[in-house]
Amino acid sequence: MGSEKTGGRGGVGRRTVLLGGGAALVGTAVLARDELRRAWWRLPGTERKRVQGELDHKGAVWTAAARANWRRADRPDDYVIDRVVIHVVQGSYATALKVFKNPGHGAAAHYVVGKDGRVAQMIRELDVAFHAGDRSMNERSVGIEHEGFVDRPQDFTPAMYAASAALTAGICARYGIPVDRKHIIGHVEVEGTDHTDPGPHWDWDRYLPLVRAARAKLS
Repeated sequence: MGSEKTGGRGGVGRRTVLLGGGAALVGTAVLARDELRRAWWRLPGTERKRVQGELDHKGAVWTAAARANWRRADRPDDYVIDRVVIHVVQGSYATALKVFKNPGHGAAAHYVVGKDGRVAQMIRELDVAFHAGDRSMNERSVGIEHEGFVDRPQDFTPAMYAASAALTAGICARYGIPVDRKHIIGHVEVEGTDHTDPGPHWDWDRYLPLVRAARAKLS
């Protein structure tokens, strides 16, 4: 789990302002234009119609995360989705749902996968979940949380791997994401993170072939 840093491309840092008035003003103008371009869908009559509790993944159960733990968007029209980030919650399925419903937590993933293979969707894929601890990665990725602990390989069950692989395969199919380790990453691989999940016991050599097999069935 991770929050959304404010030092990403969406804001102007104090250091930028201190470096020089002219450069800072130009940078601010560029950033403002960039934000306006991405926010076109917020104009009256252009926002995509939404249905409360609508699912992106068939078979998931809708369990809404607290509104403070994600940001409304219209992906992939305003932000390209090209990454899937794998997390381990360091707790139970119920714990993940509980903390993501807590507005004081400051973070949530799009999905939670249990050891028994059940899947909860907590945030729509078109919205930005605060899961990776990095604004840019949050904007470009879908986050999948998994029940268990990084130091307990027994928590990563066949049912969990199968359900997660099917979920990731669907995400890759929807957004044209290659099924490889450059585009399907662990939270530990996000630049600047202090997290270690999914940890050394997450079996990537097992997981990627499962994702590829599930993806092939969707072709």
